[in-house]
Amino acid sequence: MKILKRIYRENLSLATDLYQLTMAQGYWKAGHEKQEAVFHLFFRKNPFNGGYAIACGLAYLVDYLNEFRFEEDDLDYLAQLTGNDGRRLFETEFLNYLGRLQFCCDVDAMPEGSVVFPQEPLVRVSGPIIQAQLLETPLLNIVNFQTLIATKASRICHAAGGDPVLEFGLRRAQGMDGALAASWAAYVGGCAATSNVLAGKLFGIPVKGTHAHSWVMSFASEEEAFQKYAEAMPNNAVFLVDTYDTLEGVRRAVKAGQWLREHGHKLAGIRLDSGDLAYLSVEARKILDEAGFKDAFIVASNDLDEVIIQSLKDQGAAISVWGVGTKLVTGHDQAALGGVYKLAMIRNPGQAWQHTIKLSEQGIKISTPGIQQVRRFRNEREFIGDMIYDLELGLNRSTIVDPNDPMRRKNMPAG
Repeated sequence: MKILKRIYRENLSLATDLYQLTMAQGYWKAGHEKQEAVFHLFFRKNPFNGGYAIACGLAYLVDYLNEFRFEEDDLDYLAQLTGNDGRRLFETEFLNYLGRLQFCCDVDAMPEGSVVFPQEPLVRVSGPIIQAQLLETPLLNIVNFQTLIATKASRICHAAGGDPVLEFGLRRAQGMDGALAASWAAYVGGCAATSNVLAGKLFGIPVKGTHAHSWVMSFASEEEAFQKYAEAMPNNAVFLVDTYDTLEGVRRAVKAGQWLREHGHKLAGIRLDSGDLAYLSVEARKILDEAGFKDAFIVASNDLDEVIIQSLKDQGAAISVWGVGTKLVTGHDQAALGGVYKLAMIRNPGQAWQHTIKLSEQGIKISTPGIQQVRRFRNEREFIGDMIYDLELGLNRSTIVDPNDPMRRKNMPAG
């Protein structure tokens, strides 16, 4: 998928922090352009105080890497930047080097939609240190956000217990690009469809939608509004019933549904967007069933998330489809995943790899050296644990040690 080029119509290699480029010139001037490095992208804590995350962003990442290069107008812009002495920040020879740069790193990643855990590398980048360093900011931008939203979607879908969840977040998302990325990530995380038509076009996600309160308010009566919508969209007849009196709205939807049935169509469902959703859905279900519309579904929306959905389920709500917007696409109530990108190995041409480690007074911020790989263990019934190990050392033992608490250990089955 050429996602980014279709959205932005230009190369995104300058979508990085300035210090990535200043470090790149530093490596170049130090003669380290042929030095090889291994970086890992990982997070330290599960989002939402949960027990897992859903890896997402690989589709965008691959598209970004396929287009990674510095074009003439990029270099012209960089040539204009100045340091604190008023002189050019970047040397002409270095900019020429960037212009000739051809991406040649090896990139390994968790498959899109994988269940992942803290400290595990979601992405591993191996190759010339300048190229690997330049990827830090864009990779974190892509993977941090999309993994956060995919995880939120997964939690919401789990609470929905198999009922379809529709992503309705475009109008509340953080900008157009955030909305598109969120629609994709929500789909990866388990959502059945989106209201975002452009996301449907770009990603092949099913699109769903009905009508707004403004449709009802624009007619002299709710009954007329439903009838006109039924006539205009007989194959998409889901009526929003809470503009005035919700249960009366359900009865008026039933009347429109009877007209649809007489004309060879069906009442697909109704949508509740306010009020006591548990009580109203139960009463609406009675009205629909008594009128012979037992297969009409009830959609609920109104600032939902996994906590509210679980509560409504516990209350016996008769809701069969969930429309979730704001709290899904903004990752409520966690602003960011907190993923990081750390150097773990380095070597000069023709020499052996050297392990690198970042130390800290905070144990959680001490990085793990090595060329990391993850092995997932399972027994006859379920997955039982993941082991992070160094490819240079090999997988020669079956004891997992918690990187944040060396006293916590677990023996894995051999083989």
